Amino acid sequence: MPKKGGKHAEMGKEMQAQCKRAKVEEACSLSVMNFENPDSLFGSFISPIKQEMFFREYWEQKPLLVQRNDPLLAAYYQSLFQLSDLKELCSQGLYYGQDINICRCVNGKKKVLNKEGKVNYMQLKKDFDQKKATIQFHQPQRFKEELWKIQEKLECYFGSLVGSNVYITPQGSQGLPPHYDDVEVFILQLEGEKHWRLYKPTVHLAREYNVEPEDRIGNPTHEFILKPGDLLYFPRGTIHQADTPLGISYSTHVTISTYQNNSWGDFLLDAIPGLVFDSAKEDVVLRTSIPRQLLMQVDTADSTKKLSSLLRRLADRLENTRELRSSDMKKDFIMNRLPPWLGCDSHPLTPGGKLPKIDSKIRLQFRDHAIITVEPDQENSDEIHRDMVYVYHSLKNRRETHMMGREDDTTSEEGTSQQTHGLRFPLSYLDALKQIWSSSTVNVKELNLISDEEKENLVLSLWTECLIEVI
Repeated sequence: MPKKGGKHAEMGKEMQAQCKRAKVEEACSLSVMNFENPDSLFGSFISPIKQEMFFREYWEQKPLLVQRNDPLLAAYYQSLFQLSDLKELCSQGLYYGQDINICRCVNGKKKVLNKEGKVNYMQLKKDFDQKKATIQFHQPQRFKEELWKIQEKLECYFGSLVGSNVYITPQGSQGLPPHYDDVEVFILQLEGEKHWRLYKPTVHLAREYNVEPEDRIGNPTHEFILKPGDLLYFPRGTIHQADTPLGISYSTHVTISTYQNNSWGDFLLDAIPGLVFDSAKEDVVLRTSIPRQLLMQVDTADSTKKLSSLLRRLADRLENTRELRSSDMKKDFIMNRLPPWLGCDSHPLTPGGKLPKIDSKIRLQFRDHAIITVEPDQENSDEIHRDMVYVYHSLKNRRETHMMGREDDTTSEEGTSQQTHGLRFPLSYLDALKQIWSSSTVNVKELNLISDEEKENLVLSLWTECLIEVI
């Protein structure tokens, strides 16, 4: 005989299980990662380590291991990427080399097992199971909303591009030989377990990727097992290798990386040309000729002394003006970063709300996604090049191409250079733009421009690009 109320009891248990799962999912979304703003996101990202301690003791200095043993975090991290996601993604069209690499570490060297063209899931799984090959998935934030959401906030937090790769490695196997990278690395363990070994850098804060032979790196400085929910950070230049232990069917982790080519050296290379150009307009010493035949000389000791003197002259000017024109790094960041994450079912941004007028109060939207630069007029072909103000933004960037190299697309209607979106204004608009960027709210009539027409034109242009709203 069936048990009393058997069918209804089973339905009741199923509903209870569903409620329990829903509560766990809700708890994960509320307590695991705080997406209120970029600062709160990074705080929850490295929790329980405090941000002040992280940057004082770890950033660019030494590895940090956070072993949480938290089932909520383990469950949350698994939503970022799983082995089971690959089947559906392959059906959407993935390509070897572009989206996926198949590789294995053999005798200290990386062996690439890629096929040609489109990835077939059954062949991929065969290589994974039979050849013990690691699946490296490039830039999964292009496909996974959860990673887009995290990386967009991290790009706001760091002011630098943030990329990611997923590594899925079968048991008893290693995908990559010992090596170091040119990026700051955060690793989140998603599924299974991974055995890690870290070594003392041979090049501190390295500027390039390099494989290091086993006989050169010595003994590990750190050795541990990462489990789901754990986080590992290490600075660029840290030599590392990792394998999936026997007895663990496979390991999945995501490597989130940032600060590539984002050093003071890179910033100087970007800023010095503008400083020299501006200084030469006012300083006749910089406009005097170099010695005759200097470019043909072998011994340039005298010229080196002269250059040292000129650099000190530039340093004095910079200290007095306190201004640096840095455009290329800013534009590269803005044009290549992720667009804002606006929700799973969001539509492309379009202007909305009230139209701004002279008596309106406005505020800047998406502050972290827009920059102001002063550059020579790019649309003026005359010999006299006047400076203009450019506002670049990432609101129309394509998530599908993030960190995948530059597109061949031309500019938007107001775009001023390839792959940029934004606006161009006379230099006289600079102070008004700074007002908007530096204030929480601004009255249009109080903008630092001569005429009401200029004020209305400025805010209408910004509103059309979805950069401001009327409140």
